[in-house]
Amino acid sequence: MGGWLYAIQRSLIYFPQPRTGPAASFTLDVDGARLVISVHRAERQPAVLYLGGNAEDVSHSIEAIAPAFPDAAVYLPHYRGYGGSSGRPSEPALFADALAVFDEVHRRHGPVMLVGRSLGSGVAAYVASRRPVSRVVLVTPFESLAAVGARHYPAPLVRWLLRDRFDSAEYAAAITASTLLLAAADDDIIPPAHAEALLRAFRPGIATLQVLNGVGHNTIHLSPAYVGLLAGR
Repeated sequence: MGGWLYAIQRSLIYFPQPRTGPAASFTLDVDGARLVISVHRAERQPAVLYLGGNAEDVSHSIEAIAPAFPDAAVYLPHYRGYGGSSGRPSEPALFADALAVFDEVHRRHGPVMLVGRSLGSGVAAYVASRRPVSRVVLVTPFESLAAVGARHYPAPLVRWLLRDRFDSAEYAAAITASTLLLAAADDDIIPPAHAEALLRAFRPGIATLQVLNGVGHNTIHLSPAYVGLLAGR
């Protein structure tokens, strides 16, 4: 069983989706791949960089994100293998790609805010620990993918075999931008306990946690409070 899980683990983590939304897009060449990046209101300043979940077509996420930032450009990169981007997803590739996208958006706009959802919260935590982001929102975040995986598979096996760990707790201590963690009270995929564990990894005064009632992992954006919290209200 261990060898089988090791061999197929990335197919259990990443669920590439085609790009079906009507958003405008452009491509960015990175090491080993060409990324498709959906963009909304590219002419505005500053910018928001949105990093999506493991089975998300981010071109459809503009509807949930853009209302919170009416005066900002919104960039939504499609991970390798997703939405027309070439290559195959992995933790090192997603981290390197996100840094490259951040640098390009920062070059165009100056201040950049990060929003990362689910798997994207792990990518966003890494970027925020290494780049001068203006603000961070992590939606349905976790302290590590291993901790989440241990809820669904034998814990010792997960911790021993997992290659792509997305250890956000490791990166949290290096984040200096104001950070909001948004958890869903009814989330049975990444319960709020994971956000609570991540919160403890930040330095005092950097991060806060808000748990939204009546929503789950895939419906948190439907909470009436969601847009206002994204906007910092």
